[in-house]
Amino acid sequence: MVLLLVGCAAMQAQTALKYGYLHYDSLLVKMSDYAAAQEQLATLRKQYQQETDYNEQSFKRQFAEFLQGQKNFPQNILLKRQRDLQEAMEKSIAFRQSAEELLKKAAVDLLQPVRQRLDAAIREVGMERGYQFVLNLDNNTVPFVHPQIGEDATPYVREKLKR
Repeated sequence: MVLLLVGCAAMQAQTALKYGYLHYDSLLVKMSDYAAAQEQLATLRKQYQQETDYNEQSFKRQFAEFLQGQKNFPQNILLKRQRDLQEAMEKSIAFRQSAEELLKKAAVDLLQPVRQRLDAAIREVGMERGYQFVLNLDNNTVPFVHPQIGEDATPYVREKLKR
């Protein structure tokens, strides 16, 4: 009976829970791929902003011309110019909304390979270190980590990313 208890205790000790923990976002933002993706996103954002500024300047010019000539325009031309201004404003608003959606999609698309690379490094470290799982401590989702059971996986993942 004693041998059975000792054997069970030994098996339980061998299968003790071991996990890693890290701050995913802090690892992500330190990756060179992340910086490159952010630069591409900034370039894209700048291009959309230039187009938005151009549209606003065009609208302001049209509006100023409308204000200057509105007293002299016949009724049908006045109504046409008003419709043109309304259409230009609606197109500008639609462009802004579309640009925001495209920028969000571009951010996801540009960061996807970076996240995949980080996830692969975390998986490799998890397998090499014998973790059952790796916790992401971002956003205070895990307020306590037992230091004798858990292990900070950050240095191992950083090393993996350097290769």
